[in-house]
Amino acid sequence: MIVYKFGGASISNIERIQQVFQIIENIEAGEKAVLVISAMGKTTNALEKVVDSFFQQKATEALQLFEVIKQQHLTVAKYLLVKEYNACYVRMLDIFTEVEWLLHDKPVRGYDYYYDQIVCCGELLSSTILHFFCKENGLNTQWIDIRDVLLTDNNFRDAGIIWDITAQKAQQTFLNNTHSVYITQGFIGATTDNESTTLGREGSDFTAAILGNILDTKSVSIWKDVEGVMSADPKMFKEARYIPEFNYNEVIEMAYYGAQVIHPKTIKPLQNKHIPLLVKCFLNPSLPGTIIHNAKHLQFPPIQILKNKQVLITLQSLDFSFIGGHSIQDIYTYLNALRLIPNLIQFGAISVQICLDDKAEKINDLAMHAAEKFDVQVQKNLQLITVRHYTAAIIDTMNAEENVVLRQQTPITIQILKLEK
Repeated sequence: MIVYKFGGASISNIERIQQVFQIIENIEAGEKAVLVISAMGKTTNALEKVVDSFFQQKATEALQLFEVIKQQHLTVAKYLLVKEYNACYVRMLDIFTEVEWLLHDKPVRGYDYYYDQIVCCGELLSSTILHFFCKENGLNTQWIDIRDVLLTDNNFRDAGIIWDITAQKAQQTFLNNTHSVYITQGFIGATTDNESTTLGREGSDFTAAILGNILDTKSVSIWKDVEGVMSADPKMFKEARYIPEFNYNEVIEMAYYGAQVIHPKTIKPLQNKHIPLLVKCFLNPSLPGTIIHNAKHLQFPPIQILKNKQVLITLQSLDFSFIGGHSIQDIYTYLNALRLIPNLIQFGAISVQICLDDKAEKINDLAMHAAEKFDVQVQKNLQLITVRHYTAAIIDTMNAEENVVLRQQTPITIQILKLEK
């Protein structure tokens, strides 16, 4: 068995969905495959605007924004389908209704809860269209609602997997059936109370890795619009280079520092079972792509990672006593309770500085809790630049950067936090 994950770019329009079908059609005869599908194109971003409007109690605006998303998906289905259109429409109507019922109510729970209930429909819609397009073209796929398989806790927007139940359900769903190709969704799951959850942005990669681990697959392939893993985002760094081979540890480090090519949680489930991860180009499937496996002693060019929307929290002891012992424990307790992972942390004698993704609600909670024991300062609109395997020339360039707020360097990695341009 193999797992293929198709990202939003690979199914962003009619032509690309047709290209994806050709890749599926060429899966080796007799090979079982699970296809993990993301939301189409920029659908997740559009759904986030629906959530924002709904949570601000702008119900009419939220419904109008959702209507645009509905019509976009129905238009794609109409262009792709003839025989299977009615069946596809009925399935999509159920998904639309699930969201619209919620949008007609008023918010009585936290933002993250509504985010997950609304945003999850993107993957459900895209996978439904692809499933019926496969059927239209003679490929008998089985559509699976991953929320019936992937069970999580109720930490909405960053849900944790309940591994034992998920493993049991996944094996029963994908191993004990006669279909050879299954189509399901990435990024989403559900609680034991049947409330939808999400695994964090770019969580579709993680879904593919979870299924690869549980099903002991030969490989997991992530299909993107690039030839493989690059040393940097080519849209931001003109010196970005294609890298054909990585080991698991290097990719874990890259993901931790914010590289978007692989989700931070993706690698470990595959590494635990020595399952290779392939990053392939859906625009040209003949390209070798990048393989991520147990290779050792690899040499890498400088790897550059840029993260926007960063916030720096400075905590200073109220009585100017040294930071240490219980003070450090309190800080990590705050972070752990809110499930916040520092992107950079630097301790001084009487203060500590913590760089985090700007998740407004959680940042506010952290600042309020910390204010009981610390003087708290919050600085927003920051940009974090990380370079691994840096050179002397890169150090000179980074040292010349203006508006630097924080700097940190190890023998392998250098980071600067600066004001956003």
